[in-house]
Amino acid sequence: MKKPITLGDILAARKRIAGHVIHTPLRPSQSLSDHVGTPVWIKCEHQQYTGSFKLRGAANAVLNLTDDQKAKGVVGVSTGNYGRALANAARNAGVRAVICMSELVPKNKVEGIRAQGAEICISGKSQDEAQKEVDRLVNDDGMTMLPPFDHADIIAGQGTLGVEVLEQLPDAETLLVPLSGGGLLAGVALAAKSINPAIRVVGISMERGCAMIESLQAGKPTSVREWPSLADSLGGGIGENNQYTFDMCADLTDDFVLVNEAQIADGIRAAYVDDQQVIEGAAAVGIAALRARLIDNPGRTVVLSTGCNIDMSLHRRIIGGEDVDLANEAEQDSPTSEGA
Repeated sequence: MKKPITLGDILAARKRIAGHVIHTPLRPSQSLSDHVGTPVWIKCEHQQYTGSFKLRGAANAVLNLTDDQKAKGVVGVSTGNYGRALANAARNAGVRAVICMSELVPKNKVEGIRAQGAEICISGKSQDEAQKEVDRLVNDDGMTMLPPFDHADIIAGQGTLGVEVLEQLPDAETLLVPLSGGGLLAGVALAAKSINPAIRVVGISMERGCAMIESLQAGKPTSVREWPSLADSLGGGIGENNQYTFDMCADLTDDFVLVNEAQIADGIRAAYVDDQQVIEGAAAVGIAALRARLIDNPGRTVVLSTGCNIDMSLHRRIIGGEDVDLANEAEQDSPTSEGA
């Protein structure tokens, strides 16, 4: 039977990873506050080492390994940011790391992981297909799988972000949290609601293939088609044998919101123009939801900006006002597309 995750686990993780992560700033956003008519702050977790929140969970999990597990190495599947975080945490601990990714992961994120010293394995066109190579390495080489979200140590590490936010702004009323596999949402919601049960936690994802929301609507983990998206870090399934995040997201989240590609682009653009922040699409979904007025009565709101690992040529196109549709571009580039 799985062990429940508690606030105590999150506080223990916070102590464990101290010195391995940055205490990131919480910045007021005048532009967002003016737009929605209520105070809004941006939690700048995109300024974290490795450029995303993922380092919190990865560092906690690696530091909590046994000596035997460290000797055999770790392996994980990633859409980019988790791979970079796990590679960094493993390198700092002197542990071998193999990161498996699908062909949809942007090249800049693949190279970012490689630069952290990890071995790279590209396999298939979805995170679920890349997971098969992870399973092989676990079975054949005895490596320890550290999944990107559905793991007690990962969730506890991500939950430290929720503790940090409420220390910085104890009277926050609403937290807007990007949602993919649910490790961040589960950890932050557990931490925040353990400290302040009245706080509202909203999970936000992209319209194109949000596996967690579709799974919650179906009442069980469900596979979804993965599409090219500006919020590429939010892609991937939640796993058919999901142990933690499915139930935790269902129990602890007050609402779920989906944003489209144009709204995500608007969020990226607004973060740069109005708040002088370079962020990736997955980090922009909270800003996008506020600017599209998809959050009713938000009150004192904290937007979690979770990553900055965006291809800069893509960023230039977006802030320049170009209407970017990655799915359409991928279709046109496909050898099977008309005229190819």
